[in-house]
Amino acid sequence: MFDKLLVTEILQQIIIAGERVSGRSKEINTAEDFLVDERGLEKLDSICMQLIAIGESLKNLDKITHHELLSKYSAIEWQKAMGLRDIISHHYFDINSEIIYDVCKHEIPALIMEVNHILKDME
Repeated sequence: MFDKLLVTEILQQIIIAGERVSGRSKEINTAEDFLVDERGLEKLDSICMQLIAIGESLKNLDKITHHELLSKYSAIEWQKAMGLRDIISHHYFDINSEIIYDVCKHEIPALIMEVNHILKDME
Protein backbone atom coordinates (compact mmCIF):
# COMPACT_ATOMS: atom_id res chain seq x y z
CA MET A 1 0.00 0.00 0.00
CA PHE A 2 1.08 3.60 -0.51
CA ASP A 3 0.70 6.88 1.34
CA LYS A 4 -2.65 8.15 0.04
CA LEU A 5 -2.08 11.67 1.38
CA LEU A 6 1.27 11.99 -0.40
CA VAL A 7 -0.18 10.58 -3.63
CA THR A 8 -3.07 13.03 -3.45
CA GLU A 9 -0.65 15.92 -2.95
CA ILE A 10 1.45 14.88 -5.95
CA LEU A 11 -1.64 14.49 -8.13
CA GLN A 12 -2.83 17.96 -7.11
CA GLN A 13 0.59 19.40 -7.97
CA ILE A 14 0.36 17.79 -11.40
CA ILE A 15 -3.03 19.43 -11.95
CA ILE A 16 -1.66 22.83 -10.90
CA ALA A 17 1.29 22.49 -13.28
CA GLY A 18 -1.04 21.33 -16.07
CA GLU A 19 -3.30 24.32 -15.52
CA ARG A 20 -0.26 26.60 -15.68
CA VAL A 21 0.70 25.04 -19.01
CA SER A 22 -2.83 25.54 -20.31
CA GLY A 23 -2.95 29.14 -19.11
CA ARG A 24 0.47 30.05 -20.46
CA SER A 25 -0.24 28.48 -23.83
CA LYS A 26 -3.66 30.09 -24.20
CA GLU A 27 -2.36 32.88 -26.47
CA ILE A 28 -0.24 30.47 -28.53
CA ASN A 29 -2.14 29.62 -31.72
CA THR A 30 0.61 27.88 -33.68
CA ALA A 31 3.94 26.27 -32.88
CA GLU A 32 5.64 29.19 -34.59
CA ASP A 33 4.19 31.58 -32.00
CA PHE A 34 6.77 30.19 -29.58
CA LEU A 35 9.60 31.24 -31.88
CA VAL A 36 8.64 34.62 -33.34
CA ASP A 37 9.85 36.83 -30.51
CA GLU A 38 11.28 36.92 -27.01
CA ARG A 39 7.82 36.75 -25.44
CA GLY A 40 7.10 33.51 -27.27
CA LEU A 41 10.44 32.05 -26.23
CA GLU A 42 9.73 33.00 -22.62
CA LYS A 43 6.40 31.19 -22.83
CA LEU A 44 8.14 28.16 -24.29
CA ASP A 45 10.70 28.21 -21.50
CA SER A 46 8.12 28.54 -18.74
CA ILE A 47 5.90 25.85 -20.25
CA CYS A 48 8.84 23.48 -20.59
CA MET A 49 9.67 24.03 -16.91
CA GLN A 50 6.14 22.99 -15.96
CA LEU A 51 6.35 19.96 -18.26
CA ILE A 52 9.56 18.95 -16.50
CA ALA A 53 7.78 19.30 -13.15
CA ILE A 54 4.87 17.16 -14.38
CA GLY A 55 7.21 14.46 -15.69
CA GLU A 56 9.24 14.40 -12.49
CA SER A 57 6.09 14.23 -10.39
CA LEU A 58 4.78 11.35 -12.49
CA LYS A 59 8.06 9.49 -12.02
CA ASN A 60 7.90 10.00 -8.26
CA LEU A 61 4.24 9.01 -8.17
CA ASP A 62 4.92 5.83 -10.11
CA LYS A 63 7.77 4.96 -7.77
CA ILE A 64 5.93 5.50 -4.50
CA THR A 65 2.86 3.59 -5.76
CA HIS A 66 5.10 0.68 -6.78
CA HIS A 67 4.09 1.14 -10.45
CA GLU A 68 0.53 0.08 -9.61
CA LEU A 69 -1.55 3.27 -9.71
CA LEU A 70 -0.87 4.77 -13.14
CA SER A 71 -1.05 1.39 -14.85
CA LYS A 72 -4.76 1.27 -13.94
CA TYR A 73 -5.44 4.35 -16.07
CA SER A 74 -4.70 3.80 -19.75
CA ALA A 75 -6.10 7.03 -21.21
CA ILE A 76 -2.64 8.60 -20.86
CA GLU A 77 0.64 7.25 -22.17
CA TRP A 78 2.38 7.71 -18.82
CA GLN A 79 5.80 6.55 -19.99
CA LYS A 80 5.77 9.14 -22.79
CA ALA A 81 4.73 11.86 -20.33
CA MET A 82 7.62 10.90 -18.07
CA GLY A 83 9.96 10.64 -21.05
CA LEU A 84 9.13 14.16 -22.19
CA ARG A 85 10.69 15.38 -18.95
CA ASP A 86 13.95 13.65 -19.88
CA ILE A 87 13.94 15.02 -23.41
CA ILE A 88 13.35 18.59 -22.26
CA SER A 89 15.90 18.33 -19.46
CA HIS A 90 18.69 16.66 -21.40
CA HIS A 91 18.11 17.90 -24.96
CA TYR A 92 16.68 21.36 -24.41
CA PHE A 93 18.30 22.91 -27.48
CA ASP A 94 16.72 20.23 -29.66
CA ILE A 95 13.14 20.84 -28.50
CA ASN A 96 10.61 20.79 -31.29
CA SER A 97 8.10 23.62 -30.79
CA GLU A 98 5.46 21.65 -32.71
CA ILE A 99 5.63 18.82 -30.21
CA ILE A 100 5.37 21.23 -27.27
CA TYR A 101 2.44 22.98 -28.97
CA ASP A 102 0.67 19.63 -29.46
CA VAL A 103 1.32 18.65 -25.85
CA CYS A 104 -0.10 21.97 -24.64
CA LYS A 105 -3.23 21.85 -26.76
CA HIS A 106 -4.07 18.12 -26.69
CA GLU A 107 -2.16 16.15 -24.11
CA ILE A 108 -2.32 18.48 -21.12
CA PRO A 109 -6.15 18.81 -21.10
CA ALA A 110 -6.40 15.00 -21.27
CA LEU A 111 -3.81 14.64 -18.51
CA ILE A 112 -5.68 17.03 -16.21
CA MET A 113 -8.92 15.15 -16.85
CA GLU A 114 -7.32 11.78 -16.12
CA VAL A 115 -5.57 12.98 -12.95
CA ASN A 116 -8.89 14.39 -11.72
CA HIS A 117 -10.39 10.97 -12.47
CA ILE A 118 -7.70 9.28 -10.37
CA LEU A 119 -8.30 11.71 -7.50
CA LYS A 120 -12.03 11.06 -7.63
CA ASP A 121 -11.45 7.29 -7.59
CA MET A 122 -9.20 7.68 -4.56
CA GLU A 123 -11.91 9.43 -2.50
